[in-house]
Amino acid sequence: QVQLVESGGGLVQAGGSLRLSCAASGRTFSNYVMGWFRQAPGKEREFIAVISRNGGMTSYADSVKGRFTISKDNAKNTVYLQMNSLKPEDTAVYYCAAGVVFTTTWKMYDYWGQGTQVTVSS
Repeated sequence: QVQLVESGGGLVQAGGSLRLSCAASGRTFSNYVMGWFRQAPGKEREFIAVISRNGGMTSYADSVKGRFTISKDNAKNTVYLQMNSLKPEDTAVYYCAAGVVFTTTWKMYDYWGQGTQVTVSS
């Protein structure tokens, strides 16, 4: 089992920045691919970013490319999502997830955090 706890969400004005953190406990963190997803009310869960086990490979959704950065600190068992130039359409609950496959498909992830709310005001 892997337990994931997100933090860092909040209310920010458009154009601002937030950094989300996801702390993991349980099994060896470095064994897992980590992803970030988000879900807005009435919408499907959306892929945001994914990072490989050793952090050497990343992939982003087109909607956040150039604005968001995913990083992974295996020594701290933590994955981060730096979000810059935030837009109102980025408003959603953000989730981190752990899995064994480098994928953008949320159903392929095995463990999920409880989510953290990000609200971007215009």
